[in-house]
Amino acid sequence: MSSLKDLMTRKYGNFRGVDFSNHEVMLSRSPLALNMWKNYEDNGCIETRPGMKLLNTFSNKILGLFFLNLSGVQHVLVHSGTKLLKWNNFPNSPAETTELWTNMNVVESRSFIYEDVLFIMDGTNYLEYDGNTIKEVVGTIPMTSYYKNPDGSTSIDLETDTDLVYQPVNCLTSLRKNAFIADGVSVNYQLDAENLDSASIYLMEALVDGQLKRENTDFTVNRTTGVVTFTYGTPEKDTEVVITYSKTGRGYKDRILRCNLTCEFDNRIFFSGNPDYPNGVFHSELNDPRYVRDTAYYECGLDKALVRAIIPGNRILWIIKEINQNTSSVYYLNPTLDSTYNKIYPSENGSIALGCVSTGINFNDDIVFFSNKGLEGISSSALYSEQVLQHRSSLVDGKMVYENDYTNVKLAEYNGYLLCLIGSHVYLADSRQKYQDDSNDIEYEWFYWELPFNITFIKEYRQSLYLGNDIGQLFKLEGINDNGEDIESIWTTPKDNFGYPSYTKTTNKRGNVAELKPMNNDYIHVDTIVDGTLKEKKVFDDSKGYIAYRIKDKKFKNIQLKFSSNKPFGLFSCTLQGFVAGYIKR
Repeated sequence: MSSLKDLMTRKYGNFRGVDFSNHEVMLSRSPLALNMWKNYEDNGCIETRPGMKLLNTFSNKILGLFFLNLSGVQHVLVHSGTKLLKWNNFPNSPAETTELWTNMNVVESRSFIYEDVLFIMDGTNYLEYDGNTIKEVVGTIPMTSYYKNPDGSTSIDLETDTDLVYQPVNCLTSLRKNAFIADGVSVNYQLDAENLDSASIYLMEALVDGQLKRENTDFTVNRTTGVVTFTYGTPEKDTEVVITYSKTGRGYKDRILRCNLTCEFDNRIFFSGNPDYPNGVFHSELNDPRYVRDTAYYECGLDKALVRAIIPGNRILWIIKEINQNTSSVYYLNPTLDSTYNKIYPSENGSIALGCVSTGINFNDDIVFFSNKGLEGISSSALYSEQVLQHRSSLVDGKMVYENDYTNVKLAEYNGYLLCLIGSHVYLADSRQKYQDDSNDIEYEWFYWELPFNITFIKEYRQSLYLGNDIGQLFKLEGINDNGEDIESIWTTPKDNFGYPSYTKTTNKRGNVAELKPMNNDYIHVDTIVDGTLKEKKVFDDSKGYIAYRIKDKKFKNIQLKFSSNKPFGLFSCTLQGFVAGYIKR
């Protein structure tokens, strides 16, 4: 047994993240770590997370933060409670604000930018802001019929023998245009709809050979039959007559306004999450977010399970629905050419039944969503029907899925991490560290943070992370403390029996060294946890870039090192030396 008395040196380094699985933990992971992450700009050192700097306090809950850069001028808008504010002196505090909109919906809003215009949606409003003015989105007026005869009959295209119907109805506007070719005789023109909106809603107009004509001055309207009668005279033969009228489609606008999911895909804007159309997806026309035709609607499944996430990826649009026991919960829309509409997006059934309980995202080309088991990833071959569900969060499921607000996860990509915010807790999936588990699933390494209070809003913009709460405070992730409050950070090595589970061990009090990142910290605790009992040791500083700590623990089975501080510290590696003593006694 003399070989067992040889000095053993255990080095812990190349740290990977946390492991809350309650299984045997790799030496490079931590079963108990708090507010640490891996700094890839400093040779993979793990260190205390950045702090939270208070930028400003607004009057109500933070529900949106929007940035629009026009010719080098940064415009910043804040959705706080029922108000949309322009932050004129961003990021200075107190904020100098201009009130842009006063009846915002009190839910989290979202945005996209098209041709230097910021579009904002909140489940009630659909707004656009160009840097100067804000207004409700005015829908593009479609030409719903083209080159008709005055009596409404259709001119025939001799080459295709089809009606020259031009554009479908736009859900975002009640207005429509009809184009006619005058015959020089008729004064009555039959529109392509009946039962039009009343004059109090819209007083109609017409362009006759480019000249503006007005209702009750140049023509009258029978709104029941949809007949326009010109009273100023007969339009000349072969002149173009374009009549604009209004017919409100029941619930058409609300189809889009009530959606709570939005994404850009294939140069169109897609909308979903409308509780009135729980399994429906809508989209705008090509390069026109102000035009959503009434036929651009796709149902994903026959059930009424709600769509939870719409995620572009791998040249298709993934539709992830909530849990449904009867059919697939994953669908995809595959762009397909159509002779009438050019591009359509028919819904195709996926092969995954496990549903989504909160949200999902395209994380560095990995389509992921949250099920009741944790973070799931969709892997697929060239044939999308051959989808394979892979788990991504085994290392943190033991804690994450039991969070009280797990069904309300908020996501942001930041510095190579996917930040999964649940109340005041943040789980960080590391895109640069992956491993293959026992089921051959590709999983992420994870880190774990605790913030000083609940955060209800999170957004990344140009490598800066912003966080808001329900009392109107807006923070930026930077600095070394949480707005003046210290950050407690911990890194603990796994339970280690040095490869001899049947023997007791004794440490060598000399020869134990930790390599540190100097961060001007003079208060770093180095303790041991011996068979589950904390043994407080000594406080060190990081001025030399390393610390040599004496550890004197006897007759233990397992031992752990614990590094902690309420000031920032960074750890590259640490060592622990010991000897095998004797057999463990009953």
